This record gives sequence, structure tokens and C-alpha cells, in this order.
Amino acid sequence: MTERKIFAGSRVRRLRLGLALTQTAMAEGLGISPSYLNLIERDQRPLTVQLLLKLGSVYKIELGALQGEGGGLAGQLREVFTDPLLSGEIPGDKEIVEVAEAAPNAALATMKLYRAYREQAARLSDLADLLSRAGHETSIAAARLPLDEVREAFERHPHFFARIEDAAEAFSASLADRDDLEMALKTWLKSEHGIVMRTLPVHAMPNLRRRYDRHSMRLFLSERLSPYDRKRELAMEVALLAFKPEIDAELADLALSSDEARRIGRFELARYAAHALMMPYGLFLAAAQRTRYDVDILRSRFDVSFEQAASRLTSMARPGAMGLSFFLMELDHAGNAIRRRGAHGFPQARFGGACPKLGVYAAFAQPGQILAERVEMPDGATFMTLSRTVDGPQSAFGERLRRTALILGTEFSGGLETVFTDAGEGALPTVLAGPACRFCERQGCLSRAEPPLTRPLGLDEMVTGLSAFDFQ
Repeated sequence: MTERKIFAGSRVRRLRLGLALTQTAMAEGLGISPSYLNLIERDQRPLTVQLLLKLGSVYKIELGALQGEGGGLAGQLREVFTDPLLSGEIPGDKEIVEVAEAAPNAALATMKLYRAYREQAARLSDLADLLSRAGHETSIAAARLPLDEVREAFERHPHFFARIEDAAEAFSASLADRDDLEMALKTWLKSEHGIVMRTLPVHAMPNLRRRYDRHSMRLFLSERLSPYDRKRELAMEVALLAFKPEIDAELADLALSSDEARRIGRFELARYAAHALMMPYGLFLAAAQRTRYDVDILRSRFDVSFEQAASRLTSMARPGAMGLSFFLMELDHAGNAIRRRGAHGFPQARFGGACPKLGVYAAFAQPGQILAERVEMPDGATFMTLSRTVDGPQSAFGERLRRTALILGTEFSGGLETVFTDAGEGALPTVLAGPACRFCERQGCLSRAEPPLTRPLGLDEMVTGLSAFDFQ
């Protein structure tokens, strides 16, 4: 019987490098010439039985380690490359075996990455199945959910929609009783569409904030909602009926890719339109400038909540009649960003909003209070920010209140035009912040949660800095 030749050059090379030996040193230990060892490592000569035994006795290794660890890896790699995504990339088994033999660590990494890909695909498949059962659109482009696409679209888009603003101002001017907006909107719904609004107790509508019954022509709102939120829900219903062409046109400009994304986008535009109805552009801008952007005065004057007035300030971007360029971010206790808006889009690159030193994260410890700060970024850009908590729907006994926090910001040069800097530029506390820990190179930051991507960690056993993530 012919003896099977063993070509194990890559494994011999790994063994030699692991022992920190040169080819000359290993060749001397095995009793062969360095040139012959070089040919073995390049798979131009096979390992003989004598050499295998000599390797085992001299370097105290198991012979099995030199006789075929690539066989199992080749089989697993073969499974990876049968995937339809990769089936045309490898011409045959020979190349797969060569990869497994020559670079087993790379082969293992490839399989690990493939398993992660398959697991993520399975999760998305499960989610698509769940949405399908609920009757929703299930196409997920680029592994993004429709909500992610909508959020990104609104973050990039200036928070100003001219068609809706014009329609809202014209509609507001036509109302008989602007001073009692809620009654005027109820009257319009009843007279124009036969819709009557009713507030229902929690036991009648335990899990909904609003429901429109087409058969009885009634709009039901939950008693959990504050008076301000009930007014907004009412204004949203009016906007969806009165401004449908304008909302459709603005929605088309966002170029969302799926029906589900467009449904979510329509809801966001209806919310925007409700604010435009409750705080007409011209009246609100004039009041904001007169009060020097005092959010509390504005909320009282227009009978809205702090969140509604702050959101409205981010939309003062009409050409020829612009207010200060505000941006806003809302997040929850866990730091999840719920929404980001800006008069010129949210300044993700310049401001970020993920620095743990920002007042929006401290606001939860002081509910209902406005925290005003001067925020200085690593590049020298400065912002004035206002942070405050806002409460969600009324919770029942035993339920935890839904509380989020807002940060409203603008360039500090513009902030000097507001009431919050009346005591002078140096009156506000200065926070040396960054866009996010991974993109910030500030040394000695007590709040750092991650090392910067741009610097290696400072692993010096003799010196320990203030941060758990010291870097060089």
C-alpha cells in the first residue's frame, strides 16, 4: 500500500513561530538543512514518518496536531460557501481545503462571522413574520426597520415644512374663536365631518391614547392624556382631514421606501401640523422674539406643554422670517434617543448628544427644572442648551410613570439673544463635552464610558488615570 503523503507546511511554520525559533534553529534540532525545512513549510516537500516522530519527541507535541486539523474546518467552511450569497465565490473544494490548512484561524473567524450573520438574518425573519401576522409591511431594506428609516429622514431634514405651515396659518385665521382653540376645532370637526370627540375613562380604553370609530363618527381620547396632549390629538385629527394634500406632498418629498415607513412618516407630519395649528408660525415667532425665547412664557401664552413649545421652537426656519436655529433631542432613562429634530436638521456630527456630561442626563435627578448650560465641544464650537424632564400619560396606581428628558440647544452666539443669558455670558455653567465617548479625546474625563476609537488604550501597570478607559 502506498503511504499517504502529509503536507503540513503551515502547521510546521505555526509551531516554529509559536516556539520563537528561526528556521536554522529548528532545522538543527531536527537534523535537517534549513533549505529542506523551508521547502517543507512551503508544502514543496512532505513530512516523512521519521520527521513526524522527531518533531513529536523534540518539541513534545501530539502528532495529531500535524496530521489534519484542517479536515474538520474544511467541512465547516464548505457549509459556509454553500450559502447562496457565496456559492459562486469558490471554484472547488481544493481552495477551501487550502484555506483551512494554511489559515485555520482565519477560517474559524470566517465561520464565526457567518454564524452571526445567519443569527441576525433569523431574527429579522422572525420580526418580519411577526409584522406580517399583524398586517404590516414586512420589507426591511438594508436591515433597517421602517421606524429607523423615518427617524433618520426627519433627523436629516430641516424641521420646517412650508406647505403645512401655510395651510395651518390659513386655517387658523379662518377659525371664529381663536382664543378657545379646542372648542373651535371640536366645532369644525362636528360641522364639517360630523365627528364628535369624547374622553373615555381608563377602564374603557386601557391601552390606547386615541381611537377613531368610523361607524359612530366619534373620536375617543384617553383620560390619561393631559389637557395639552388631548388638544394635540384633536389638532392632529383636524390636520389629517384639512391638510391631506399638503401632508401627502411633504411625505412624498421624504422619499420613504415602504408603506409602513410612509404610515409612520404621515403620523409625524400630522404631529407637526398639530403644533402648527396650536402655535401658528407668525404669531409664535413674534411672541418668541418678544419674550426672548422664554419657553415657559410661550407655553403659558399658547396654552401648550413645555415639550410642545420646545418642539415648535425647532421649526422657526421660514425663509425671510427665521427665528433662532434650535435643535432638540428627547431620550429616556436608559439613554435611548427617541427623536432628534433641528431647524436645519439635527447637528449629529457637531453636537452628537451622546456625551454623559450633558444636562439632559442629569435632568432626571431634578424633574421639572430647566438646566441651562454652556456646552463647549472639542473643536471649540459652543452651544447653549436647556434640559428638562417631561412626563408621559397619567399612570395608574402601581404603574411607573413614563418620564423622558428633552435637550433644546442652539449656537451660543444665538443663545445670547435669549432670556437664559440675561445674567451675562459667564453666568451659565460651562460643560466640556464631546459628541460621544468614542469620538472624544478629552483627557481625564470622569464621565468617560468608552475609550476613543482614534487612540490606543494606555495599558501602563505603573500609572492609573482618572478614567477607567485611559488612552495614549
